[in-house]
Amino acid sequence: MDTFQLIATATAGLEACVKRELLQLGFADARVRSPGRLQFTADAEGLARANLWLRTAGRVLLLVGEFSADNFDDLFERAMALPWERWIPADGAFPVRGRSHHSQLSSVPACQRAVKKAIVETLRASHNVSDLPETGPACAVEIALRDNTATLTIDTSGDDLHKRGYRAAAGPAPLKETLAAAMVQLSFWDPQRPLVDPFCGSGTIPIEAALIARNVAPGLKRRFAAEAWPAFGAAVWDAQRQAAIEQIQPAPRHRIIATDIEPKAISLASYHAELAGVADDIHFQEKPFAELTSNRSYGCVICNPPYGHRFENTAEIAAIYRSMPEVFRRLETWSFYVLTSVDLEGILGQPADRRRKLYNGRIECTYYQYHGPRPPKTLSPEQRAERDAAGPAATRPPRETPVPAFGGLADSAANQAEMFANRLRKNARALRRWPSRRGITCYRLYDRDIPEIPLAVDLYDNHLHIAEYDRPHDRTPAQNVEWLELMAQTAGDTLDVPLANIHLKRRQRQRGAAQYGKFAQTGCTLTVTEDGLQFEVNLSEYLDTGLFLDHRLTRRMVRDESADKRVLNLFAYTGAFSVYAAAGAAAQTTTVDLSKTYLAWAQRNMAANGFTGPAHRFIQSDALAFVRGASPNTRYDLAVIDPPTFSTSKRTDDAFDVQHDHVELLTATMKLMSPGGVIYFSTNFRTFKFDPAALPGLDAAEITDKTIPEDFRNKRIHRCWRMVVASPEVAVGHGD
Repeated sequence: MDTFQLIATATAGLEACVKRELLQLGFADARVRSPGRLQFTADAEGLARANLWLRTAGRVLLLVGEFSADNFDDLFERAMALPWERWIPADGAFPVRGRSHHSQLSSVPACQRAVKKAIVETLRASHNVSDLPETGPACAVEIALRDNTATLTIDTSGDDLHKRGYRAAAGPAPLKETLAAAMVQLSFWDPQRPLVDPFCGSGTIPIEAALIARNVAPGLKRRFAAEAWPAFGAAVWDAQRQAAIEQIQPAPRHRIIATDIEPKAISLASYHAELAGVADDIHFQEKPFAELTSNRSYGCVICNPPYGHRFENTAEIAAIYRSMPEVFRRLETWSFYVLTSVDLEGILGQPADRRRKLYNGRIECTYYQYHGPRPPKTLSPEQRAERDAAGPAATRPPRETPVPAFGGLADSAANQAEMFANRLRKNARALRRWPSRRGITCYRLYDRDIPEIPLAVDLYDNHLHIAEYDRPHDRTPAQNVEWLELMAQTAGDTLDVPLANIHLKRRQRQRGAAQYGKFAQTGCTLTVTEDGLQFEVNLSEYLDTGLFLDHRLTRRMVRDESADKRVLNLFAYTGAFSVYAAAGAAAQTTTVDLSKTYLAWAQRNMAANGFTGPAHRFIQSDALAFVRGASPNTRYDLAVIDPPTFSTSKRTDDAFDVQHDHVELLTATMKLMSPGGVIYFSTNFRTFKFDPAALPGLDAAEITDKTIPEDFRNKRIHRCWRMVVASPEVAVGHGD
């Protein structure tokens, strides 16, 4: 049978995949001739086999001729000399498309016209006809010019090879079948291992994997342009299809798992799997990525998560990527393959074992590969006999501990856990009588006592609230999560606190407009006691629990000065200072906070201690706006101002910066104070600079050392001033 030259096209980055497939199909001379193009020799059966079996190629082109051409006369004459009649019948439809790169003939339309005219002349003469109706089989021609070399081909595939015939509709960001197949081929997955795609969309990756597992030819359910060419009889294609059907394998050992958070995507993917004939080989399930887990070992996660290019909720997408280290580490023996356009290594905090540049449509992406441990080898009877002859298991070299792709603990972790336990035990003994002797059931047990264990551990009755401070370390994010869990488990075991009562948080230094948000949708709330007063705390939903333990002594100072006073509590948060003021027999309390949630929380705290009625006002307002707009006749005797370092809100266009805005805030508050009124001002901003000269008429004394409780090792956790307002004239800025 005659042979001819064929060219398989490939998306940039997939040339190696296509070459490997061509070699496996028996085309021993397959080679990459230029980026995105591979050449090989085949006969008619080989042409049909290539079209039916290539999973990662774009098209199969028949090479008609190649020659140098730097002028239109050469292009026309040499194109006309090619044997077009061998492939194109008299009624064949032969549209001509073209492209030119670094060539003298740069006008693509002109090149197309020259080639079209040359083919017309050849076909008229060869078929002995005067009319070419082009109503017959499609024989699409391409003229490709590169460096003055013209390559003329005919497309044997018709539709692009990624069109397998099973995808009836596409989701919002479809992945080409050829790229999905390449992702599977470039992984370590084989049908004996589990496979999960947690972002399956319309199902392309799991379907392509199932076709590979069953050895189903990807083109089995579609037709090709060359099937209608007289040059190739139908018997050739029928024989190759029948041979492909006979090579289909039984269902794989493990069903492929495909999940997605969108129910419409799952429905569409299931439908596509039915059309592809692999519905029984894939388990589709509606499930968020955060719930990814498996009790199987040595599997592969292959996925194409959303990038943001075609999705509106970029914040939600960013959260998905940030959660990957914690989610992936649950699968200790698995490998992970992620195609994305984002900097995944930067987000995950660890380099990939391998990466490859690929294109999803026109989007430049990287295929990140994180390799888990290899599955243990299955020994043959001979290998088992050889192993047994080597002696008893006790004398054999120990097996290496599998190294997970994500997570894992360093040898130092066990030693750190032991040091942590010893310090917790010591601190707990020193504070164990606080509940009975001082009426305090919530206090700090550990305050970054050991530098390499930067945690803050607070006890709330029989609950632990553990916050990690952002400090440099050599752990990856996934390893750090595992380390934190070890420390939490150590704290629970040491203090006899059940794991369900341990609440773990990560405290990072906030920069710019970044602020802490909610940690969980549902909360663990309980009531704790401090100095005989009751406070509601929420240990799970927010980074802070609702009661700042480091201000315990400051609250006592406010209580001791509140008798018969009109007390203003700005940035009140959950109203703890208001509760103490009311407990100190304040004549009136005014609690101001912009958050409706915190203001309601403050009301509950006041009511829990019996402080209700018109003497206790709650005002939802921006604190600075409140003091700016207060009536000139309003007077307070005592004010507490404990602002955040930086704050923004949807309710106001203004952002609050404590360093920038504290002078205006204190000046406006002074105008509302009675002569001799006292202002307690506190901030957690470490580099805060207070300039008394900017606030004439305010006698300020820093009292930080008197306000840090003894259970806090960090004596600079906040800074605090007691300020006394002078005469009204000076306070409002009209005095000398």
